[in-house]
Amino acid sequence: MAKTERADYKNGFPVWDKSMKKTHKILIPDMLPWHFLLIEEVLRMEGYDVEVLKNESRAVIDEGLKHVHNDACYPCLCVVGQYIDALKSGKYDPERTAVLISQTGGGCRASNYVPLIKKALSAEFPHVPVMSVNFSGLEKKSSLPMTFTLMMKLAYAIFYGDSIMWCYYQTKPYEEEKGASDKARDKAVKLAVEAFARGKYKNYKKINREIIRIFAEVSRRSEEKIKVGIVGEIYVKYSNLGNNRLVDFLLAEDCEPVVPALMDFVMYCIINVVNDAKFYGHSPLVAFAYKQVYKMLRKIQLSIIGQFKEEGSFEPVHDFEHLRACADKVLNQGVKMGEGWLIPAEMAALAETGVKNVVCTQPFGCLPNHIAGKGAIRTLKSLYADENIVAVDYDPSSTKVNQENRIKLMLAAARQNKTV
Repeated sequence: MAKTERADYKNGFPVWDKSMKKTHKILIPDMLPWHFLLIEEVLRMEGYDVEVLKNESRAVIDEGLKHVHNDACYPCLCVVGQYIDALKSGKYDPERTAVLISQTGGGCRASNYVPLIKKALSAEFPHVPVMSVNFSGLEKKSSLPMTFTLMMKLAYAIFYGDSIMWCYYQTKPYEEEKGASDKARDKAVKLAVEAFARGKYKNYKKINREIIRIFAEVSRRSEEKIKVGIVGEIYVKYSNLGNNRLVDFLLAEDCEPVVPALMDFVMYCIINVVNDAKFYGHSPLVAFAYKQVYKMLRKIQLSIIGQFKEEGSFEPVHDFEHLRACADKVLNQGVKMGEGWLIPAEMAALAETGVKNVVCTQPFGCLPNHIAGKGAIRTLKSLYADENIVAVDYDPSSTKVNQENRIKLMLAAARQNKTV
């Protein structure tokens, strides 16, 4: 199909049109293996033909290097590489395929991914439109239509995804029957998906209580394992491709992975808009609106925390206001580029809940997160003398062996501290 035959182009790039909902498959990069199980189903129920990509071979990284400037951050290479590698596989018709990416509207890739992806795709797949999911008015003519109802569905999907992830990681290392945790995960995901299908997704008290019960029924060994927190840039913190399956490695090392909730990042983005009015003179009306959304989400979060405490089998997720208080000990909340103050806040909160060992994931090309993450380690160790932190760089030239060896040194120190 020639470019001149199409009317849905802007500045030389194809634009998503609502009519494509019936004709196009939408590819999504696999940043959040847990939460995207639910988000994928929510979007399908909305009538979108979506697929979360699972390709993780070296070819993905090579395609990213080929199509993105080598000064771009590592997550950008991974995302672009997944798209290009998938489209080259022959599984998808480029004339009937689109790609989807989220934008937070902040600095760095949070606003610049869409033009980078467009430029990369134009070299080999010029008819593939790039869709944006954002709440900051970016890419208005090529964005996923976001209604209040869909926004709330996605929020509940994140809450349920957090609870499933949180319970699974506190169950998997201790399961008496191999595979029992995986069965519980599948059952919990099915429960949440069915709630969305029936339109009962708002009944979070009942659904979340049932998720906790499903995992609490898994027989667990009463033994103590080394807990290792994972913090850092959002993509490499969660993505199997971005962090070389860090969670699987920690489980193989007989550790309990502790991965902070995704809702923490969502609330971080929201409260930063509120802080913008306080620190930088931005619109107080916009700040007021975002504060109301924040209050609503935190009310749900506090209810979920209460359920975890009431049931008693699992450590509850962090209260976001506690994270903010932890941040204030290390870094001003005006520092918000990248994951900004959230990284030291999570490391401090982990230390205060007994997770002294932390892997701080740092992607190549992400200067703000090196500053807020690696740069805060000395201050954190002065606050928590026994906190054992290792900053691990993830980039195209870093080998998995070197990354894992660095983590093994941290674990050796953790085991030594445990026996002292």
